[in-house]
Amino acid sequence: MADPRGTVRIGVIGCADIAARRTLPAMRADSTIELRAIASRDRLKAKGFADAFGIDTALGDYAELLRRDDIDAVYLPLPAVLHAEWVERALLAGKHVLVEKPLTTELRDTERLILLARERGRLVMENMMFLHHPQHSRVGELVAEGAIGELRTLTAGFTIPPKPADDIRYRPDVGGGALVDIGVYPIRAALRFLGPDLRLVGAVLRVDRARGVVVGGSALLSDPEGVTAQLTFGMEHSYRNGYALAGSSGRLGVDRVFTPPPEYRPVVRIERQDHREEITLPPADQFANIVGFFAAAVREGADLTSYHDDSRRQASLVDDIRNKAEYAYLS
Repeated sequence: MADPRGTVRIGVIGCADIAARRTLPAMRADSTIELRAIASRDRLKAKGFADAFGIDTALGDYAELLRRDDIDAVYLPLPAVLHAEWVERALLAGKHVLVEKPLTTELRDTERLILLARERGRLVMENMMFLHHPQHSRVGELVAEGAIGELRTLTAGFTIPPKPADDIRYRPDVGGGALVDIGVYPIRAALRFLGPDLRLVGAVLRVDRARGVVVGGSALLSDPEGVTAQLTFGMEHSYRNGYALAGSSGRLGVDRVFTPPPEYRPVVRIERQDHREEITLPPADQFANIVGFFAAAVREGADLTSYHDDSRRQASLVDDIRNKAEYAYLS
């Protein structure tokens, strides 16, 4: 149960960069959330985070945090491959869970944990934060209003330059590689605009042979009517972060769709044969939006079935890409 005063008391397991830069500042600024404790396997690191964000308790053991009775929910910014274990342990400890994307790296684990959350009467939610930026709703409205005619295809890409050699993304046993860490963004964008019935047509994954990790790839998806999604992702590229929707009479594109800073004003570009326009949208903080949504869901006992369904579909497509792709091994 949430605190009787109406706040949700949260413990943090892991000291990831995304937590420091975006999620914890959003939680600290939310009056409905109390940050009670943070745990890291490096207690000094936990202490540094605690001092920076006004958290009273810093722990050197994840399990010790889960045993605390003054915590309602847990935020898990751990590496992807560790999600399944610690989401399960948090749910079994009676905590609600907000976990960084992906919820898990395999469909079977995602389904198992969603079922466990329901059995335990607790909420589990994947922190797919970009979906909580209102720019995507506006894009959906424009498409529904016929701004580009009948939708024919979506192209989406999220690519970044190479990271330092010791970056956790290059460890397949922990970080999981580009498909699960980066590819889930364009996959989820495709599900957002093309619907739940997407299937894999084909895919290519590029693998760093020395590390044994996926560093990039592309996938082609299609819905039952032949509307396609062409997706690109990776961490060996120039920076790209956007999507475009093409229709029977025009094209619509938006940049910085997955990681816009709070002050950024998205620009929707619409092109038709005899018409071009740009629509500038208001700024929004997608991290503040999602942590506020999660806290409200915990307090109100919200039904997250639609979120769980989307997490399942995303995990299913990740599994299909992993299992059916053509692999290119880089020396």
